[in-house]
Amino acid sequence: MADVVWRLRSRGCWQEAADLLRPQAGRDPTAALQRAELLIEQCLFTADHWERAEDALRQAEASVAGSEHRAAASCARGFLAYVASVLGRRDRLDEAQAALGRTSALLPPKAPGRPLLDFRRGLVAENLLHDPAAAHSAYARAHEGARERGDDLLRSSTWRHLAGLALAAGEPERAREGFAASLRLREELGFTVGVAPALASLAEVSEPAEAERLRAEAARLVQALGGVPVWLARRLAQVPAQPGPPDGGGRRDLRHGIS
Repeated sequence: MADVVWRLRSRGCWQEAADLLRPQAGRDPTAALQRAELLIEQCLFTADHWERAEDALRQAEASVAGSEHRAAASCARGFLAYVASVLGRRDRLDEAQAALGRTSALLPPKAPGRPLLDFRRGLVAENLLHDPAAAHSAYARAHEGARERGDDLLRSSTWRHLAGLALAAGEPERAREGFAASLRLREELGFTVGVAPALASLAEVSEPAEAERLRAEAARLVQALGGVPVWLARRLAQVPAQPGPPDGGGRRDLRHGIS
């Protein structure tokens, strides 16, 4: 089951993976949380299906047993609020910070969930609070924790975000190293849906001919996956940005900061 769920997830078939977990999720808090995380990731890549994710997360929150599960559910709640703030149509920063704060209070310093929590706190710092120093500190902690735990999927994301901060700070060589490492890990893991963003980021620190090849490869992959990630599909196709949300907040440049 775990292998099938991973293969579906890696190809952007989040709903199918979540459907496989539905029977187990009704009686197993871990499966319920895994199902909610899958559907939150679907929101991240599609900027849609918010109600599915909310429903799955509420079910997971209702089934939690023990501090570890409560922490995981709270971390997922913070991440969903973050994704909704970045890609949705209203600001949920306060909710994201409160949920991630609860997660931190529930987790011991060396708990297995700490690296993911640190990474998600880095996302909030980078994209909602616009605090690159705080983001770098959180990503660095997450990167080291993921290395210690052998979590290469998380490391592919921490490499990518640390590289994005390096590029913004005027350090293209460090950025190239990080983007290349992120791409290599995602290809080795077979996380196909995450490869196109890594290709597009590496293109930004490559020579023109290589950059063109990388972007073309990213575009082909996005097309093969049905147009996800949607925010990358728009950028690669040079589609004009959508109007900002009704609260007046502008949509953010998500070229490195979303996955």
